[in-house]
Amino acid sequence: MSTETVVEKTWRMLLERHPEARRGNPEVIKAASAEPRLRQLFPFPSHGCLHFHRNTDFPWSNDLPRIASGEKAYLVYAARDAELLGEVATPQEAAALVVAHLPSDCGAAVDGPWRGLLSP
Repeated sequence: MSTETVVEKTWRMLLERHPEARRGNPEVIKAASAEPRLRQLFPFPSHGCLHFHRNTDFPWSNDLPRIASGEKAYLVYAARDAELLGEVATPQEAAALVVAHLPSDCGAAVDGPWRGLLSP
């Protein structure tokens, strides 16, 4: 018998559009879930964006890029909206751009609150 991790369950519920899951752009969620490095992070749709975290509970890591759904494009922002990393035409390109900007030490999300040291 296998047990789903919090990350696996959250991705599954988002992809299935489960009634108890947060709402987000289904195309962005599907494209991001197809990227193995993103699939191991905790997905968090909020305010028209898909955020990725290194942990599964508040306080969040907040140090990874996010995808914003625009009217005709997808925008990828650096952590904490520091800068626009790119504007692309498809959710697949947006997901790939996030992967390209993940820190080298970014691995699977840890259960619980973020305890890492983040720069201001």
